[in-house]
Amino acid sequence: MPVCLAPSGSSTLFRRALQPRRLCWSQWKGAIGTATHHNISSTCSIEPFFVNSRVMQKTFARYRHTASVLAVVSAAVKNNPRYFSSSYPVRSSVGAEKNAAAPPKLVYGSFIEKFPEALRPYLYLSRIDKPIGTWLLYWPCTWGIGMAAFSTGLPVVEMAKMMALFGTGAIAMRGAGCSINDMWDVKFDKMVERTKTRPIASGVISRPRAFAFLGAQLSVGLAVLLQLNPYTIMFCFGSMPLVVIYPFMKRITYWPQLVLGFAYNWGALAGWSAISGGMNWSVVLPLYAAGVSWTLVYDTIYGHQDKRDDIVAGVKSTSLLFGDKTKTVLSGFSASTIGLLCLSGYMNGQGIPFIITVVGAGSAHLVWQLWHVDINNPNICWNVFKSNAWFGAIVFSAIMADLAYIRFFTSKDQEER
Repeated sequence: MPVCLAPSGSSTLFRRALQPRRLCWSQWKGAIGTATHHNISSTCSIEPFFVNSRVMQKTFARYRHTASVLAVVSAAVKNNPRYFSSSYPVRSSVGAEKNAAAPPKLVYGSFIEKFPEALRPYLYLSRIDKPIGTWLLYWPCTWGIGMAAFSTGLPVVEMAKMMALFGTGAIAMRGAGCSINDMWDVKFDKMVERTKTRPIASGVISRPRAFAFLGAQLSVGLAVLLQLNPYTIMFCFGSMPLVVIYPFMKRITYWPQLVLGFAYNWGALAGWSAISGGMNWSVVLPLYAAGVSWTLVYDTIYGHQDKRDDIVAGVKSTSLLFGDKTKTVLSGFSASTIGLLCLSGYMNGQGIPFIITVVGAGSAHLVWQLWHVDINNPNICWNVFKSNAWFGAIVFSAIMADLAYIRFFTSKDQEER
């Protein structure tokens, strides 16, 4: 343990009191899961009430210090803060200062490493190495396209072209959303262990360059949008305010996931209108609401990864709002997701294959998520969150199974008759 150098003129009693206080701070940090050892320069910024806490008293007692020593230390902290200035030297292990001052290192995934070094930070900013966000944005688009194709009798080839177009748009707009989010949240990202190495938070990409890159991403999204009918073009512009305000919602409400759901499932509405040229609200509203409810499920699970850092940073989320009741609350949202999907299918005239797949496989997957997730284990939360790509695929396969049943089996029966 490094020796703390007290200021000249300090009493022997005061010198002795410093070491236990410093040790206590290390133990207190360990109690909340951060077992790092802090030298006196960082410890000195702690408020005086730590000295008078019960935990501190117990620790001082272990070193046989009396209550009078506690009073001396407390008075020194409160009345003479200069004694605890970081300007006083501290002996510590070799290289500690170097490690403490080192900026966060940007670590790329194996996929991004294959690209030129100059492009890697921008690909990382787009989360291109984590496609789960793109899938979660894309699947609602396919739901709307598939249901509209079922309703209008659109040829399969045309439906596939539209899905490819929306897939390109999903990649571009998901990346744009990440850029906007990181520019808004740079202050908070620096305070969260999982996000402090992001390109903007770590200083690898400056804000002006991030803004220019955002312009390129939005240009790709606009190029895709202009391929659609005029009604859908105008309608899609309505989602941009939601994309922009979502990062700000974390500061003012415990329901930012609801705003994310409104933005992320806009594609269900756009997918329908891109095929039909209008809206059948009796079908698309339940479909949209099902997507929003589903987003509340998966993003609440996602938020539990960072809840400890979020409390310190002042970030709000449904993860913190629901707390230990998360599984109970998400059970309700999961049930509403299945119910709203069935309602949308019923209003669209979907058949038995759709209902069986959604109620059977879809419900089973959501039940598995809530059974398997451990909200206090970040790794499990991440894995369960990623598994929602399969839920989106299940709903899409339900629509496709129904479409195949109607077009092939029903048509053959009619021909035989």
